[in-house]
This record gives sequence, C-alpha cells and structure tokens, in this order.
Amino acid sequence: MRYAVSEADRQWAAQVWDKLAIKLKAECQRTGPIMPYIPVNGTYEDMGERNLVWWTNGFWGGILWQMYHATKDDVYKETAEQIEARLDQGFADYIGLDHDMGFLWLHTAVADYRLTGNKQSRIRGLHAAGILAGRFQPAGEYIRAWNEGLEGIAIVDCLMNLPLLYWAADQRKDSGLKQIAIKHADMALLYVLRSDGSCNHLVKFDTETGEYLDNPGGQGYESGSSWTRGQSWAIYGMALSYRYTKKPEYLNAAKRTAHYFIASAAVNDYEVVIDFRSPEEPVYYDTTAAVCAACGLLELSEFVGEYEKGLYIKAAVRLLRKIDEKFCEWNPEMDSIVSHGSGKYHRESDREVPIIYGDYFFLEAILRLLDRDFLIW
Repeated sequence: MRYAVSEADRQWAAQVWDKLAIKLKAECQRTGPIMPYIPVNGTYEDMGERNLVWWTNGFWGGILWQMYHATKDDVYKETAEQIEARLDQGFADYIGLDHDMGFLWLHTAVADYRLTGNKQSRIRGLHAAGILAGRFQPAGEYIRAWNEGLEGIAIVDCLMNLPLLYWAADQRKDSGLKQIAIKHADMALLYVLRSDGSCNHLVKFDTETGEYLDNPGGQGYESGSSWTRGQSWAIYGMALSYRYTKKPEYLNAAKRTAHYFIASAAVNDYEVVIDFRSPEEPVYYDTTAAVCAACGLLELSEFVGEYEKGLYIKAAVRLLRKIDEKFCEWNPEMDSIVSHGSGKYHRESDREVPIIYGDYFFLEAILRLLDRDFLIW
C-alpha cells in the first residue's frame, strides 16, 4: 500500500467507499452527462448550458473516470465520453477559455486517453495544452489568469493546471511546454507563496515590464489573508510540479505550505474555514479546501522519507474523517455529497454550499487511501 494507515482507518475508508459507490451510481444514472456545479434544493442543474467552459465543468467527468477505473462499470465510461464530446464546442467557440484548461481537459480528455488510449482524446488534451501555453506572459513569466479587464493577474489556482503542460510536453517531446510550466511555478515561489507557508490568491504584474505590483484581495477575506482553498492549491500544485520535475524547491514549498495548513486546521479540530486569517465570528467553512488539501498531503507523502510520511498521511485522514463525520449527505436521492463548500468569502450565494469539486477531491482521496485511484493529474 502507498499510504501507511492504521487498520481502523483503512476499514473506515472502505466503508466510505461503499457509500460513495452507491451514491455516485445513483447520481450517474439520474443526471447523465451534465456538467454539475452547485445543486439547487438537492438537484444538479447543467452548468454546461449556461457556460460550457466554466472552470468546474470537468470535475463530474473526473469523478466518472475515477469510478470507471475503480469499478470497470461501463455506465461511467459512457457518460464521461459524452461530457468530453460536449466540451469540443468550447474549442470551437474559443472566447471564454482561460487559465483553467487543465481543470477542464485533464479530467475528461486526458483521463480518457490514459485509461483507454482514445486517439481523439489525446488530440483534445494536446489542443487544450497549446491554448494554455499561449497564455504565457514573457514579461513577468507567468500564465495569465482570466481575460479582458483582469490583465496582469496570476493566481495560485493555476498551479493545478500545470500538469496539463507537463503531460503534453511528454507526449510531444516538447521541452518548451514543460519550461512554461516551470516558469509559472517559479513565479509562484517568488510572489504567491510566503515564507511562513501561507500564500496569496492573486498577484498583479505590470503588463509591459513584468514588474510585480501588488497582491490584491481575492476569494479570501482580504489582501494578505490566507484563503484556505488557495493554500490547498499550493500544497497539491507544488507537490505535482515536484512529481514532474523533481526540483527540490517545489517539494520544499509543498512541505512549508502543508505545515502551515496542518497547524492552522488543527486549531479548529480539522474543521477548515474559508480563510485562516479572518474574524473568528461568524464561522464560515470551506470543505473543498479540506478535501483538496487531503489529496495534496497524500501526494506529498509519496516524495518524503519514511519518517516524514506519517505527518502528512495522518493529517489527511483527520481532514477526511471530519468531512465524513460532519459534512456529508449520503441520501442517494439527493445530488452532491460534501456540503459546506465555499467559493468566495464575501459572496453569500457562493458560501457553505455543496460544490462539485468537493465531491471530486473527496472521492480521489478515499480512493488513494485504498490504492484504487487513477492519475487524473
């Protein structure tokens, strides 16, 4: 087994998997190839009908590919293939595509290619990587976030999109694609991650000179605070960049950010709030940060020495157990599993709601613990 966990924790993970299998099979049969985001009264709507290239539209596909890999049930494969085909229109429309090409096509086309060898899926993944690479800004050496009206912005989230470039570089034997990913990760080391292990969400550069200008407030409480999902992106994203490059700076950055996250989460008994540097009241949770961090901690544990692994694995299990204990909806008639996810601190409609990527990372983490996961990233 990749992760040294106690027999009690392994049995718990197996029990959670049994519940996941029941719930996700029911959801798949009920919803089909939609692109869920936030359910309304326990029912998913199709975000793909509103915005085909919304950044979360690949996560249901990622769930389906994980489930197909774990169960070999063709219903998951067939549904995921339909989602992948729907996304083709995003290439044709083009307008609206941004830095989140990895979130969209790693979980769909690249996952399909890795599992089935589908040549058209490989082409889709390479096309997505080319578009992502085209967003690289030489002045400042970063991948630009978003589009018109937000020039000069780079964000911590984009660390999770870099594996698309690492994959494409390997497929095409194109070191230039890998170097773009490395340049962005190096920029994050300088301007996104802080020395204490916390991180910025946004950083802004002069678009002409590349000079660093500011760290505006993003989806956390304020500029200089500690938005927890950004912290989880940093843990996981830096660990993934280490996987593909073996640059020790990335491993050390992932460890530093992980230590900060673990210490901050432990203060609140592993119930993760939206921002580690926000007022104590009111309490606002973000379970998506917790489950993503758990995946990042498990990823990180694979690259450290024998006597370091336990810190990250045990912290991941504590985060996941807390989610199962307090924040899960297991009724198979209701869509979504993990409740109390939050997109932004200051927008009530986006706060403490079930969000599709919470379910994706929870599933991935449980499958990791059972050695049944599939490499999406």
